[in-house]
Amino acid sequence: MAQATHITLSLLAQRIEQLTRQIDELNQRLTRLVERHAPQLLTPLGISPDSAVTLLSTMGDNPERLSTEASFAALCGVSPIEYSSGRRSSRRLNHGGDRQANAALHRIVFTRLRHDPRTQAHYERRPRRARPGVRASDASSDMPPERSSPGQDGVQRPLVIGASVIRERV
Repeated sequence: MAQATHITLSLLAQRIEQLTRQIDELNQRLTRLVERHAPQLLTPLGISPDSAVTLLSTMGDNPERLSTEASFAALCGVSPIEYSSGRRSSRRLNHGGDRQANAALHRIVFTRLRHDPRTQAHYERRPRRARPGVRASDASSDMPPERSSPGQDGVQRPLVIGASVIRERV
């Protein structure tokens, strides 16, 4: 039994090493392709070769059709859409668009938020309600939340407070 386990683990380790080598080789190929066709994409902090390739494939063979930032935002599903519910009108993000490009932009933004001081400073200047990952109800006041509230029967209960921090996709 121990020998079978040892053989199985050895085969799995070999397979992991083989797949890791393939991943490294493919990443090198992607990097060379991006360097050849759009080297300016690799210059800014936070744009990895796989994100650059995703954005390039979203643009397609005819990048001239994307004449403005707004058209590219709509293509990636990050443009605002006006909506109204009677007396109140507001905006929400477009849920359409290329989901892979949307995910690539998400990775780029959150990488820059972690590592780029200019992006961090921009984030801090934005109004609290406009920050990614913050719900409007969490951003409605700058006062610290109460720790408890009376229930219907008058007993103090802890408040359930929505998360007001950035939620990262990993």
